[in-house]
Amino acid sequence: MKLFIIVLFMMSFLQAATVVKVDDMFAKSNNCKSCHLPIVNQWKNSWHAKSHYKNDEYFQKTINYVSKKTRKSLNGVKLDCAICHNPRVAVTSAGEDYEIDAVMGLDKGSEVNKALSSDAISEGINCVVCHNIEEIHYGAKDSVRGINRVEWTKSGLMSGPYADAKSPYHKVQHRDFMDKKLNKLCFVCHANDRSVKNIVFANTKNEYASSQQLCVDCHMGKRKLGVASTLRIDHGKAKKRMVREHGFKGAHFDNMIKDSLSISAKQKSNSIIITIKNKLPHNVPTGFGSREILVELSYMKKQKELKKESLSLSTHYKDRRKHKTVAHLAKKISKDMSIPAKGQKILKVKNVSGASSVKISLYYRLVNDEVRSLLKLKDAIWAKKMPITSKVLKLK
Repeated sequence: MKLFIIVLFMMSFLQAATVVKVDDMFAKSNNCKSCHLPIVNQWKNSWHAKSHYKNDEYFQKTINYVSKKTRKSLNGVKLDCAICHNPRVAVTSAGEDYEIDAVMGLDKGSEVNKALSSDAISEGINCVVCHNIEEIHYGAKDSVRGINRVEWTKSGLMSGPYADAKSPYHKVQHRDFMDKKLNKLCFVCHANDRSVKNIVFANTKNEYASSQQLCVDCHMGKRKLGVASTLRIDHGKAKKRMVREHGFKGAHFDNMIKDSLSISAKQKSNSIIITIKNKLPHNVPTGFGSREILVELSYMKKQKELKKESLSLSTHYKDRRKHKTVAHLAKKISKDMSIPAKGQKILKVKNVSGASSVKISLYYRLVNDEVRSLLKLKDAIWAKKMPITSKVLKLK
């Protein structure tokens, strides 16, 4: 009875902030095609385009897992993650009242449910997420991320890298975070990812601290002469500009991870000393908890394999009950096994008696065995071994 009274008082209140509404004309990428077809097509193959709950198995099952373990509503967890995965969501917080309504089955028709079922966010990180940003709060606390770190432009005003850009369909304004300070835009989300226990488990921004390299130089490619808009605004032709690819390629693309690490090895008495060096300005792996480097060793005697073993370089997490868990629920975190930015990691393994050589191969996996099992991930991409590099060491 007491709970019922509480519900009656609370169910009509929703303590959630709203964001600048996006007009239907600009909400979906299909409406951008008429002028920006090449860019939209590139984006459609990106993982930014898959950042919605329905489009990414790992994201979906992580949310389901966190909801189950914390006993928080599924939509409540979706909103927590939406600050980066769906920043244009119309409601930014569910609140205790919604959680009570959800438990009682009284949440149908709520603003939270409407916001999360809206077609406007079905594309995840689409055009209006990055190109509708008015200002980035650079000085905000590290824990402030995603939607809470930006101010939006008015709908119909697009921010971009060109000071002279014009369009008959929307206003355009230049912003330095689209041009000279591009890392600031990336680190709105790719920084300080924290568990419910305030454990930082991903911080590419911090790894980049000593580097002047731009994230986009690798993940969008160098600027090339091309067309940002197909509008015939330059004497009857589309204006040629220096543009970047919008595929936002990351470690899920084989060619991005290949040769990112190098190996050197030497025999010392009964041991093999392996040095793995990282050429990149951020750690490998980076960007998300439970990614993995596999070090596979194949000991040979002429053409015969004597032994094969595998070492896993990955981070592991435990919850408040010391059980294995996903990064988002971590109270304790294992030693960081990633290869530091522009740094190295040295491994020592026991030699195999009688072996005349050992082949050392490095592979990258998006999810380690532990978390893949916890989440029951089925898509083959999560277990796929992507080759990085290899080396053969002759033994005495």
